[in-house]
Amino acid sequence: MTVTISDIMQTSPVIPVLVVHDAAEARPMAEALVKGGLRVLEVTLRTPAALEAIAEMKKVDGAIVGAGTVVNGDQFKQAMDAGSEFIVSPGLTETIARPIIDSRVPFLPGIANAGDIMRGLDLGLTHFKFFPAEASGGLKALKALAAPFYQAKFCPTGGITEATAPEWLAFDPVLCVGGSWIVGPTHAETETRAHAAAGLKA
Repeated sequence: MTVTISDIMQTSPVIPVLVVHDAAEARPMAEALVKGGLRVLEVTLRTPAALEAIAEMKKVDGAIVGAGTVVNGDQFKQAMDAGSEFIVSPGLTETIARPIIDSRVPFLPGIANAGDIMRGLDLGLTHFKFFPAEASGGLKALKALAAPFYQAKFCPTGGITEATAPEWLAFDPVLCVGGSWIVGPTHAETETRAHAAAGLKA
């Protein structure tokens, strides 16, 4: 059975957005997150350790590991070589989208306005990352955007906190949110935060 981006977005209410500086930390971090109930993990390609971190996290039973901050074809290829199961980009251009769509890898492109969504729909996409969520006008802006695009589903990311996540998740077109607050100073704290986040939406 082919796993779709919709399946991935509905696995957990929160997708941890992870910036990993030390690949040795990746596996225990993933273990804590999965144990806490968050199986979908987005590793951003913002550090030299990111690709190795993806490969390490893939070793954790139950983890669904993807690459975030993918902005070009080279990064897409590197992410796939590292074992990524889905791809997240901060924005949406046909240049980045076309090879990912053609590969049939689950893809979550970033959008911030109506033009972005229309470009995505033209490419056959219906699931988007609303980014940067708070800086782009917050929930009020997403509600206005979602109204004319009834078929679109969203994962807001950027500035969302444990306190504001429930409000976003209560909006029907939002399938999940992306959050950077989940990883704590210790693995035990990360597991505790993951457990709380996993329980945000029944």
